Order: sequence, then C-alpha cells, then structure tokens
Amino acid sequence: MDPKNIIICRCSDVTLADIYELFDEGYTSFEELKRIARVGMGPCQANTCGKMVQWEISKYLKKPLEEVPFHNMRPLTLGVKLRAIKEAAEDEE
Repeated sequence: MDPKNIIICRCSDVTLADIYELFDEGYTSFEELKRIARVGMGPCQANTCGKMVQWEISKYLKKPLEEVPFHNMRPLTLGVKLRAIKEAAEDEE
C-alpha cells in the first residue's frame, strides 16, 4: 500500500508519507511531530492516531514501543462566560 494513501491522523489529514518525510528531516519524537504536523492536536486528542504514531516512531528508531514516549496529555479547556466571572467577583465583595 502507498504511504501517501494511508491516513495516520484523520483530524489533521496527516499521511504515513508525511510522517516518513518528517523522520527523514530528523524529527523523531511525538512532541516534535505534534508541533510540526499537528498530529494529536485535533478533536480526538490523539485517541485515534496516538498509538499509530508511537508505533511508527518505534519502528523507525528500532526501539521497543515501551521506550518511545507518548505525547504530553493536557486537559481540555472550556470557555468561561464573563457573567460567571462578574457574579463570582460580586460574591466575594
């Protein structure tokens, strides 16, 4: 199968060929791939692509999967309505 036709990250439309190109340029950590290609930064937050990217890094570096760090997990953030901030400030007075 052609790596150009294999989608690794559906959220950011990153193919296996894109990942291989980044490897050839010297980017071999999940954090680097995340910052450059945005893998793991879409709505799924790497729940779909995370392990596949980790597996490809493992194969490329010829390291056991357990030795390849996964990306840093950060909690999702939610917006805060200005009314809630105003009301909280008024409650403190």
